[in-house]
Amino acid sequence: MSKFISKRFDTLEAYVPGEQPQDMQYVKLNTNESPFPPAPAVLEAVNAAEINHLNLYPDPEGKVLRETLAKHYGVKLENVFLANGSDELLNFFFMTFCDEEKPVAFPAVSYGFYPVYANLYRLPYDAIPLREDFRLEPEDYCGIGKNVVIANPNAPTGRIISVDEIEKIVKSNPNHVVMIDEAYIDFGGESCLPLVEKYENLLVCQTFSKFRSLAGGRLGFAIGSPALIEDLDKIKYSTNSYNINRLTMAAAVATIENDEYYVNNSRIIQANRAYTVEELGKLGFETLPSKANFIFTRCKTVDGGTIYRELKAKGVLVRHWDKPEIADWCRVTIGSREQMDVLLEKVREILKEVG
Repeated sequence: MSKFISKRFDTLEAYVPGEQPQDMQYVKLNTNESPFPPAPAVLEAVNAAEINHLNLYPDPEGKVLRETLAKHYGVKLENVFLANGSDELLNFFFMTFCDEEKPVAFPAVSYGFYPVYANLYRLPYDAIPLREDFRLEPEDYCGIGKNVVIANPNAPTGRIISVDEIEKIVKSNPNHVVMIDEAYIDFGGESCLPLVEKYENLLVCQTFSKFRSLAGGRLGFAIGSPALIEDLDKIKYSTNSYNINRLTMAAAVATIENDEYYVNNSRIIQANRAYTVEELGKLGFETLPSKANFIFTRCKTVDGGTIYRELKAKGVLVRHWDKPEIADWCRVTIGSREQMDVLLEKVREILKEVG
């Protein structure tokens, strides 16, 4: 750290992204990417429409993409906001709606960017502990009198709460914004998007990184009331007007137009998830119920840090945190059946060597 950095950031702990090592070829099950490439039509759309126009700025409004998303989800253009990945959308949420008078609450075990943004902007916040078995209790957020951010399904646990439970939270906090982060909703969960028409304080966040196989394209979007979207636009145009590039927007439109390809991929991932949970259970692992493209699992005889390190040494990457409450657990992305069989093979080797 240089002597020139603002003192505001002296003690800031930055978000640590999942490993992207280049030292060897890994079976990569640590960052919840899709094992499937984009649909062929997506690649064709990028090559056909935009390669020759990279000398020109993209549409700052992203009108064609927003119209496509609005039609797909049954809302209006003014209900849709685009961001450079859902991380940028979260950043805009914390900047736009949270301050000393409007603090924010989120689960203590959840996506690691929530406390980072709260600390970055020096916001008062409440990290609410999960209940037994890492269960999120909706009543903990009802009438809390703060802005609320909830990942549903939660990460890294994979657990989900119902639309009815979300509605209770939104309804009980009419003077604060409730953001539901649905990054993993398309792997067996039920979206709360239909509630947007009913509640002016609900903002639903989704991403193209997981279900839609565009993690490298960096695209997230929010759907909410026109007033909330206008607020977000004000902050966007005050920071980066051209936040979505031409290639990403062309790819995203083609992605929505080829939705069945991704729905079929999701079915495969859900089947692979069930298979992996069953096989790990035979090896003595405990796994939480998941509606995401990952599972949260632990071995009853070998600690999580050892499982993570030994898997990495054998060419398989999973995610592990040293936080005491989850240190025994590893988060495992669900990939292809072949990738999951490699994981299971290496786990069996580790149990023979270490267990």
